[in-house]
Amino acid sequence: MFRRKIETVLYDNYKDKESKIIIIDGARQIGKSFIIRASASSYFKNYVEIDLKSDFEGEKLFENARTTKSFYLLISSLYGDKINSVDDTIIFLDEIQYYPHLITLLKDLKKENRYRYIASGSLLGVTLKHIFIPMGSIEEIKMYPMDFEEFLWANHVSKDSIEYLRECFINKVKIEDVIHKTYLSLFKDYLICGGLPDAVKEYVENRNVIKMRAVQNQTFIHYKDDSSKYDLTNKLKISKVYDFLISNMGNKVKRVIFKKIENKEDSNLEKYEEEFDYLSAAGVVNSVNAVSNPVFPLNESICKNLVKLYYNDVGILTNLLYKNNIQAILENDKGINLGSVYETACAMELVAHGHNLFYFDSKKVGEVDFLINDYNNLNILPIEIKSGKDQNNFRAIPKLVAQDGNYKMPYGYVFGNKNICEIKDNLIFMPIYLIMFV
Repeated sequence: MFRRKIETVLYDNYKDKESKIIIIDGARQIGKSFIIRASASSYFKNYVEIDLKSDFEGEKLFENARTTKSFYLLISSLYGDKINSVDDTIIFLDEIQYYPHLITLLKDLKKENRYRYIASGSLLGVTLKHIFIPMGSIEEIKMYPMDFEEFLWANHVSKDSIEYLRECFINKVKIEDVIHKTYLSLFKDYLICGGLPDAVKEYVENRNVIKMRAVQNQTFIHYKDDSSKYDLTNKLKISKVYDFLISNMGNKVKRVIFKKIENKEDSNLEKYEEEFDYLSAAGVVNSVNAVSNPVFPLNESICKNLVKLYYNDVGILTNLLYKNNIQAILENDKGINLGSVYETACAMELVAHGHNLFYFDSKKVGEVDFLINDYNNLNILPIEIKSGKDQNNFRAIPKLVAQDGNYKMPYGYVFGNKNICEIKDNLIFMPIYLIMFV
């Protein structure tokens, strides 16, 4: 079993009898069910797992379980020998989005306190937008593909080694060259593999690129097919938007050009807003909104018609781009531009750490890849990602951090391949893998 950061949250919840019921929300194939199953079954004496997707597609036993009484009767008839009391029994409601009424029922189940509960759903972000969520008794937690640090754990990288990197990041100290080469190589492995646990297993444990790519390809197909479960009318448009991302990744300007999605000149965000919302709520894309004025808080100056979309997993992207030719990434082939790949991985990392993503682009200033809210300093943190050898090829970010300019941001980060840890003109230059500490 791969170690995941969410385990700490889960075990803390299990230990506290007064804790809220957790609902883990995230895309398919990112390890939600596995980590709940492994942790809950090891902690509680009595563990019951109910696959609501299978029930919905089969006998529909839980379709009419709309009161606590009917729910208890059904549970006792199905799992009577596996349940006891709130002290030693937990019930895992997997794929709960198939029965939204069970989400609203959780409040009463928690109040009556007969058993412990935990739930998850792969399209939960979509479902929760259309139902009332009981406040005070339920805690929704987002889960994502494995981030780079979790990928390092899967590669058996030691805690001490990661702490060494963390200290270098904090103190802006250059990393030893041998260690830099090791971690840059691991980061490139991550670009190939991504963070889907089944893909990580095939790549890290079995070194099987063919099976790893099969996992990524099948997940890509699942993500498209899931759109039919959301809205049959818009299924085709959702699939077209999702398919369109790969062609957009090769553009110098990554923002979505709406007229190219269906080759319609009069297209704009309004025509695709529901589809974009679906993909984002389902967790299969990471959206980056443009801001008209890069001042804190960024949420107040969003440009609704300008948006960039990245796949939620960099392994899905490199599979679509390069298939089994992993050498194109490992050897930094001069003939290919890895900009979109690096940006996708960094978007994954920042989102997994709880950041909402923005970007800024203007004719006078230029474009900065990512902006995030810096709540500690009530300011903005600009981030530039460089995939090539020239780590100084930028024009916009210096203008944002210039203290005699219009924006006066305290500092910004430039992440790239070189082993540089230094501050120059309010810009902090660092190796690309250190973005895991932002």
